[in-house]
Formats: sequence, C-alpha cells, structure tokens
Amino acid sequence: MIFVGNDWAEAHHDVWVMDEAGDRLAYRRLSEGIEGVSEFYRLVTEFAPDPAEVVIGIETDRGLWVHALVAAGYQVYVINPLAASRYRDRHHLSGAKSDRADAKMLADLVRTDRHLHRQVAGDTPHVEGLKVVARTHQTMMQEKRRHTNRLRSALREYYPAALEAFKDLAHRDAIAVLTTAPTPTVGARLTKPQIRAALKKGGRQRNLDRRTVEIQTALRTPHIEPSRQLADGFGTAATAILAVIAEIDTQIAELETELAEAFHAHPDATIYLSMPGLADVLGARILGEFGDDPNRYATAKSRRNYAGTSPLTRASGTTKTVTARYIRNDRLYNATTQWAFTSLTSSPGARAYYDEQRAKGSHHAQALRTLANRLVGILHGCLEHGANYDEDTAWAHRQTLIETIAA
Repeated sequence: MIFVGNDWAEAHHDVWVMDEAGDRLAYRRLSEGIEGVSEFYRLVTEFAPDPAEVVIGIETDRGLWVHALVAAGYQVYVINPLAASRYRDRHHLSGAKSDRADAKMLADLVRTDRHLHRQVAGDTPHVEGLKVVARTHQTMMQEKRRHTNRLRSALREYYPAALEAFKDLAHRDAIAVLTTAPTPTVGARLTKPQIRAALKKGGRQRNLDRRTVEIQTALRTPHIEPSRQLADGFGTAATAILAVIAEIDTQIAELETELAEAFHAHPDATIYLSMPGLADVLGARILGEFGDDPNRYATAKSRRNYAGTSPLTRASGTTKTVTARYIRNDRLYNATTQWAFTSLTSSPGARAYYDEQRAKGSHHAQALRTLANRLVGILHGCLEHGANYDEDTAWAHRQTLIETIAA
C-alpha cells in the first residue's frame, strides 16, 4: 500500500507519496488538467501498479480531478478542511502552513486515520447530474429572494403605495404592474383597463376585475412623494431588478421541468415519492444530496449524521449537553427540515410525532429537526429493503398515541 496526500488548488496540485511506514517516496507539484493527471498516474504506478493499493487523501469530493482519480480505481478519501486543520496541529503548533506540508499531512492522515473518514461516494452519473440541477434550482430560488428583498428595500425609499398593493413582490401580478408603472406618479395614473391588461399579460386569468380595483385603490393612496428625479432614478433601478426576477422565474420553471424528468427516471424515485411530503423538486434535492451509492450509509444513524438531523452530545465530567449539529451538509439539512414541515399535512404519524415534541417543550425548529431525523431513518429502511413507505408500518408503535389525538 502507498498513501498519497493531494493538496489541490485552482491551477496546481501538490502530491506527497509515502509508504506504510510513513517514509517519503516522492513529492511533485502537478498542473491541473490532462497533463497533470497523466503525470499523477505515472508517478503512482512507479510504486503501486495495482490502483487498489493506492489510498489518496484530498479535501474535496468534486471536480474533474477527483473524478479522474476515482475512475482510475484509487481509494479516494474526502478530508473535511476543518478536520485537516485540526490534524495539522498534531504535527506542529507553530501555525506554519504550506501546500507541500499540507500534502504530506493528508498522506499521513489517510495512512493512520482513514477509518475515521469516508471515501468518495460511488454515486451513479445519473444522480450526480441530478444533484447539479437540484443545487442550481435551489440557488436560483435564493437569488430570487435576494433580488426581491432588494426591490422591497428600494420601494420603501420612494414607492410605499406599491408595497401596499403587492404583499408578494415576486408574484407575477407585481412584476407585470410595476414594470408598467415603476414610479408612484405613473402608478397613480394607471386606469383600470391598463392594470387589467398588465395583469392578463402577467398570466392572471381569474378575479381580474376585483384585483384590478384593489391595485388601483392602493396605488392611488396618498403618500409622501420624492422628487421627480429621485423617483425616476429609483424607477430605473426597480425596472432592472424586476427584469432579473422575471428571467429567474423563467429559468426556475425550466429547471423544474428538467429536474422532474431526471428524478422520475431514477430507479429510487418511486420510494422517495412514496414518502409523505415529498414531491418532484424536494424529492430530487434529497436524492441528489444523499446520493445512490448503496454502501455509503452502513446504518440509519450514519445517514442521519450526514443529514445533520441527529443530535450532538457533549459530555465532560458532570456536564452533559445535547445540541444540533452545525457542521453538516446545509443543503441536505434544509431539504430534510422542509420535508418534515410538508409531511405534517399528509402523515398522521408525522403530525402526532411533531405534536408530541412540542408538548415536551421543543420549539418549532427543534420539533421539525427531530421529525426530520425520524423521517430520514424511515427513508433509510425503505431504501435498504426496496420497499415503498407505509404509514402503518412507519408509525405502528405510535398507533395508540395517534388514536388518542384523533379522539
């Protein structure tokens, strides 16, 4: 066996090779790309012709370089940068740091402590692509909220009537009308036919007349108005933000279509969709983040730990505290807690479990996290046995409690 530390950067990789005794065999700085990977292969083959005898430590599980190492058959371990930083202190306390030293440290880490870390998951290309689309969709949703908040901040400065007319500034009604009337002066002059036409252009089909009257009344409500020049400046800025929000909406819709198609094509989609509270987008996010490597999670607890839903216990002497995990996959954690929330209306068992946590004194977020932890365990069991979710099986031991609450 040989052990390789790979300290990566955008343009180069520092590679340290050592044997089982911890002695240095080689060190190289390799360029990114095909030439660098080819040189890496040649370097490693000098000491271990069999790829199965090569163990690599690296601080990322993404990128073309990592994919090339996994495809070559090497054992690639992902070392969390925080764990690497703590391990560096075992070597020296001076605070010194260099790429070369980090490569050596990573090689030594996988030589002695690789059993405490995880290998790069053997997920299928299908689920890897699904994860990319799901993450992009989530990022677009976040960007939409950011631009909506920017729009709200601007309207507070010069156009308070618009805030009264539209509670949801990202709604198509708001985008359509405010694009037509980006300043308070223009907004107050809008006639009912003009507002109605804008609403129809934005896609509204029902309650046109009622909504038209509501918007006109709100836009004509007297407010303190800024100077014309200031209002025009803010109006130009608001128009640009509205255009961005509208385009983001278009891209989100296209992403959701792609996401649903890719999700339904995955063999595990049926199991995920059988879970209460999961539909195409949320189910795809959770599948993408968990991956589909059947050997990645040995137990339900390991899956819960990765999701960040299981509690973290700190005990020292007579002191013991139980807290939430803050070192976690935030995308997966957010998806599972959202899943817990949506399950409340479709699963009596989930609802009863949530209510029980609340009765014990847990606040809303704590109760949702505890419910998410339970649902992740149920999902693990379903995937392990290839079975769809069954309400009675999942909550059989709590049936008495459910019947009591229902009564």
